[in-house]
Order: sequence, then C-alpha cells, then structure tokens
Amino acid sequence: MENRLLNAKAKLPAYDRNALVPRMVHLGFGAFHRAHQAVYTDILAAEHHSDWGYCEVNLIGGEQQIADLNAQDKLYTVAEMSADAWTARVVGVVKRALHAQVDGLEAVLTALCEPQVAIVSLTITEKGYCHSPATGQLMLDHPFIVADLQNPQQPKSAPGVIVEALARRKAAGLNGFTVMSCDNMPENGHVMRNVITAYARAVDANLADWIESNVTFPSTMVDRIVPAVTAETLDKIGQLTGVRDPAGVACEPFRQWVVEDNFVAGRPAWEKAGAELVADVLPFEEMKLRMLNGSHSFLAWLGYLAGYQHINECMEDDNYRRAAHRLMLQEQAPTLRVQGVDLAHYADMLIARYSNTALRHRTWQIAMDGSQKLPQRMLDSVRWHLVHNSDFRLLALGVAGWMRYVGGVDEQGQPIEVCDPLLSVIQQAVNGSAEGEERVNALLGIEAIFGNELPHERAFVSEVNRAYQLLLRQGAKVTVAQYAA
Repeated sequence: MENRLLNAKAKLPAYDRNALVPRMVHLGFGAFHRAHQAVYTDILAAEHHSDWGYCEVNLIGGEQQIADLNAQDKLYTVAEMSADAWTARVVGVVKRALHAQVDGLEAVLTALCEPQVAIVSLTITEKGYCHSPATGQLMLDHPFIVADLQNPQQPKSAPGVIVEALARRKAAGLNGFTVMSCDNMPENGHVMRNVITAYARAVDANLADWIESNVTFPSTMVDRIVPAVTAETLDKIGQLTGVRDPAGVACEPFRQWVVEDNFVAGRPAWEKAGAELVADVLPFEEMKLRMLNGSHSFLAWLGYLAGYQHINECMEDDNYRRAAHRLMLQEQAPTLRVQGVDLAHYADMLIARYSNTALRHRTWQIAMDGSQKLPQRMLDSVRWHLVHNSDFRLLALGVAGWMRYVGGVDEQGQPIEVCDPLLSVIQQAVNGSAEGEERVNALLGIEAIFGNELPHERAFVSEVNRAYQLLLRQGAKVTVAQYAA
C-alpha cells in the first residue's frame, strides 16, 4: 500500500522519513488533526528539513483509523476542496500509530515515556476533557475520572493517561513535556492545566507540584473546516489521486493556527509553515469560537430544523445568510478583545467559507455535543450583553434552536438523533416537562450548561422563551427570516 500512495497524483513526501523522530505523541487521530496540525508539521518536514514526527494514539474508538494507517506505512492523503478545484498531499510525518485497546494501554504509556517526547497534543473534542463547560474545572464525579482515580495505573481517560505517563517520567528522572490542547475551547490550555493538575492532586499532591513546575500547557486556536469523512469523500479522493485511501481526509483550503509560545521542551518551527506564535491566544480563540463556531452552531441547529442537511444549503437561503452575518457582527464582534483584526472582513470571509459547495459539511455533525459548545460559543457573549444592556436576540434564537433540536423531534415529526455527553440529563429535562415555557425552564435548569446565574436573568429567560415559542408556532425558516429582517 505504501508504494501505491507514493504513486498518487498528489504532493508527495520527498523528505527522508527515516530521519523523523517521534518527539510528539498526539491523542485523537481524527479527521481534524490529520488535516490541520499534521499538515503544518508535514510542510515543515518537506520545506524546512524538520525532523519532528508523530506517534499517533487513539484511546477510545477509531480502531479502524489506526489499522488503516498502519496498513499503509503511516501515510495518508489530505485533499483540499473548493468549488473550483481539488488538490491533494500525502502526509508522511507519522512514525508510529497505536490504539490503547488494540495494542494495549502499556504500549501507549511506554510511548509517552520515551525520553525524546517533548509534546503531547490532543484533539479529543470538548467532552474528552471530563470537565464542566460552565466552569472549566475537572468533574471529579465523571464516570471515567471516578474509575481512573480508583485505579490510576490503568487509566482510560485522556487526563488519566497523561498524568500516569507524567508520574512514570517523574519516577524515572525524565523531563516533563508540553501538553497542548488543539480543541475548540476558550483558554484550552488553562482548561487542560486545570484538569491535569486537579486530577494529579487527587492521585498524589507531590506529583501535582512536580507537574506545575515541569509541564506547560499552551493555549491554541485552530481553524479549518474538516467535514466528517464519508464514503463519497473517499471516492472523490480516490478519483483525484488515483489511489483509494481509507485514512484519507478532505477539508477546505483555508487553515489557521495561533499558538501560545510556551513549550517546556522545545517545539517545531511551525511559524515557518504559516502558524502564528503569540504571547496570548485568548483574544483569537474568543474571536473564532464566537464568530465562527457560534454562527456555525446557530446554522446547524436552526438549519437542521428547517430541513437543510449541509451548511452551504443554509447559505443559499438569504435569510440564514443574513442572520448568521448579523449574529457575527452585531452580537458577537462587540464582545471581543482581539486587536488589529478587521472583523467585518473576517465575517465576510466566514460566509464565503460556509458557501463552499464542495465541503458538504453536515448540520447534524456540527449540531452534536451542544451542551459542551453553548457556554463558550454563545452564553459568554450573552453575559456580556446583559452587563452592557445590549441586544442579543440572535444569540437567544440560537439557544432556542438548540432547545428545539434536543427535543428530539424535527418540524416534520421525524426523530432527531441527538448526540451529546449530557444526553441523559437533557432527556430527563425534556421528558419531565410540557412543551413550551416549561420545557425552556427545565433545560435552563441544567447547571453544567447554563451555570447558576443565567436562569435567573429575566431578560435572557424572556428572550429565549420568545424565540422558542416562535420556533414552535411558525418553524425555523419563518422565524430566522423574521430575525434577519
């Protein structure tokens, strides 16, 4: 299989792959990592003779991804797709690939304890951190964390695995490493540090102190639209390159990576591949989470309810396009602290990216895990508007759209497959309440999402109820048109 991929009609890894050193262990070999951080690292190897390589790890799920990667000598294809043209590159910076449940947890921990490992990076989605999105703190009652604390040498969660690896490194007299979150969360490095140190303190206070002195947790902002891989995607990549690649992934041409330059044991020179290394990532993270991810979620929930299966279909509806643009500039942009960025241009660029007909980014995919996304994508902005006594009607409509979506039945009376780590809590609120205001109040009562204060903010509760009633009475399309007018 390796020779087949090395004969693909694509940009091939012309560098010496044998010279690569797996100084990075990455947890979460999903589509996003393949199309984002690994591409930056591949460009460095190809154009700047970097010898930084990856050991890829999946802890839970994704067994087939690792098997496919190993079957083709750790090579895979990334196709950039636009309406005009598709281009492809074969990425070659992966040196090893492991699965905790196939190769065994011990193999993963051994890889993390190799002396040369300088960075452990993660794309495990928000729910993988076992934290409360409302507070950013570790949930000590999370089932994974409870199980890991009872048997810390045999962890299953990402925090548990990282802390056990660090405990072993400390015992062996090895250096710490940098733990770098690449997931969509505000201050993801701070969340990572909170989670790791809280878990470590519950295991061993001395270990927690050592981690605080020997491990850094840089924050990052990552941006590239990478739809979930489908059979159709793989067919298109095969047609483009002449080689079928089950580990292939497709994405938009745009990519951005802003990284806090805080690495305890060195790092690749990612800035040479287009990344921005900065002192403070938070303003960029907030911009992306609120303007891009917030509008994406808005379109996903309300678009799905209206029968739009893909984001580009939402963009073909002038009202949805206008509403998303207005949400970005009138309700999200005023809440931001980022300096030196033309936010009007940024919003226009986002609308153009959403309109990419080649992407086929499913509203259902973006609608997942709303309980983890609402706090940073919409609710933090709502809190800002409440303090400043300003308009947040579209944000309230987004929240109401989520509530209508997690009700589990669409406007045609068809069931919605709701995927969320808090699904049982959400269903309890839905099933235990009558449709309408009672349902809204029941969902607002989920503290892990809405915290303690928001459910008592009369202006917020009233605005969400108003939007929810309109969605019930007249449906998403008419309601979005009304808000966009």
